[in-house]
Amino acid sequence: MVNITINGTQVQVKEGTSILDAAIENGVKIPHLCYLKDINVIGACRMCCVEVEGEDRLIPACENNVSEGMVIRTDTAKVRSAQRTNLELILSQHNGYCPSCTRNGSCQLQRLSEEYNISVNPYPLNLPSDKFTKWPQDFPLIRDASKCIKCMRCISVCEKVQSLGIWDLEGSGGRTHIVVSGGKTIDKVPCSICGQCITHCPVGALHERDDVKRVVDAINDPDKVTVVQIAPAVRASWGEAMGLSDDKATVNLLAGALRATGFDYVFDTSFSADLTIMEEGSEFLERLKKGDLDKYPMFTSCCPGWVRFIKTQFPELVGQLSSAKSPQQMFGSVIKDYFAKSIGKQPKEIFSVSIMPCTAKKAECDIPTMQRDGVKDVDCVLTTREVTKFIKSCGIDINKVQETEFDRLMGDYTGAGVIFGATGGVMEAALRSAYFLVTGKNPDADAFKEVRAKGTGATIFDEKPWRELSFELAGRQLRIAVASSLGNARKICQAIVDGTVKYDFVEIMACPGGCAGGGGQIILGDDVERARERGKKLYKIDKNMAERFSHENPDVLKLYKDDYGAPLSHKSEEYLHTDHFAWNV
Repeated sequence: MVNITINGTQVQVKEGTSILDAAIENGVKIPHLCYLKDINVIGACRMCCVEVEGEDRLIPACENNVSEGMVIRTDTAKVRSAQRTNLELILSQHNGYCPSCTRNGSCQLQRLSEEYNISVNPYPLNLPSDKFTKWPQDFPLIRDASKCIKCMRCISVCEKVQSLGIWDLEGSGGRTHIVVSGGKTIDKVPCSICGQCITHCPVGALHERDDVKRVVDAINDPDKVTVVQIAPAVRASWGEAMGLSDDKATVNLLAGALRATGFDYVFDTSFSADLTIMEEGSEFLERLKKGDLDKYPMFTSCCPGWVRFIKTQFPELVGQLSSAKSPQQMFGSVIKDYFAKSIGKQPKEIFSVSIMPCTAKKAECDIPTMQRDGVKDVDCVLTTREVTKFIKSCGIDINKVQETEFDRLMGDYTGAGVIFGATGGVMEAALRSAYFLVTGKNPDADAFKEVRAKGTGATIFDEKPWRELSFELAGRQLRIAVASSLGNARKICQAIVDGTVKYDFVEIMACPGGCAGGGGQIILGDDVERARERGKKLYKIDKNMAERFSHENPDVLKLYKDDYGAPLSHKSEEYLHTDHFAWNV
């Protein structure tokens, strides 16, 4: 420990702590825009400059560590003046039309501008030329270069966390710009569309494609039946944008709000998560029996960001992906088939919407194999952020909305379906049912909890690149592994290809912490990593569910009995599975 003084108060902090972190730990606010703990420590914005006794100049607090006896001032006139000037310079290169910005209200630059009372900027506005602002508006991820403050967070997150390096710097000094790497357009690089660059951008320079208007048009179309599904992880985040407590922000309240917007039917994707487990778990046991997994494991396929990643980075492993569609696409397929017949409608008469914590889902629903006879399984995807803004735009007072149950026919779900939203949840749910399918009896519902994420979640990085578990099933020793973030995915895939590790079944989620930390989740603009805490909410729901095994979901069992026969049946293969080789990224 070292002894330091911050603004006249003596404190102790660990040796090697940065001045910024030391201040944060002791409740002293130092403004910053580019800093991301463990990811982006470059001092580019200069907003965190402080006075240190013995130093002639102000120094950036993010990239300088404390030392014994250090005396720090964060509140002097010199510091505030420099911070204000730096803020004005940043604003001079930022499109400050806030009312229509996606980050209006959660923008860190907007917040600082208000704090420093910037009403008139003495520096002239200098926005990038058309060369840097052109962007394909149909791509699921949108970049507005006129709002970029060159903090380089997107570059660091994509390189250090996701290992893809989609973003790069071009130029130098005042002519520096963030561009797509290699001088290419975004649709020509192996972007996974994970959205981590969006959630870690301090301003509105990056956001998802806004598809709300398409949904509104469908709701207002008298010839369309509108159906919406809500993904498991959405329930752990949506209330953050509405100012609701965890107890208040139930999934049934969200269902009530969506009915109030005009949707005809509201369902929970947790139903099809259970359905996915039945198909994927059965597929795993079949491939294991056939010897298909002797060299490489079977990989989960419910995360579209991960599927895009493996297709571009490890094409030799694509054949090891489960052929099961994701819960989103399974639900869409069943909606346009089983459900459509039950209400006497043709598939084309139904407009199917999914509410997802994910930006890559927008691309997944457009994959050519995710449709039948020219009719898409899922017509439109809204992120958690989009749906909360949609509800607000409809003039709905969330405090006056009544909770409602999900529509029947496909309304039941189990705790196993809910935990799909947390890293390790897919694997845990699959193992619960795989155990039953082999032995004929249920394991303890928490028997495979070792695959759950550990740690507090204060940092985006996991304690280890992946977690593993070994257990015996029907006399055979099985080894499984779980990883989240594409950087960790790269590490485990390389180890598998190199032959340094051997597993039978591997779950991978593109976003750190799984869907709970998805690229479409709520952004509060405070740089707090919330994936772990959101994941804990999902496990709490699972713990309190009466049914915790996918194979006991009565609506899933009814679907098989009435129409689909059994997992891996001919019809199940036709409607619930896909060909990963039939399309290109």
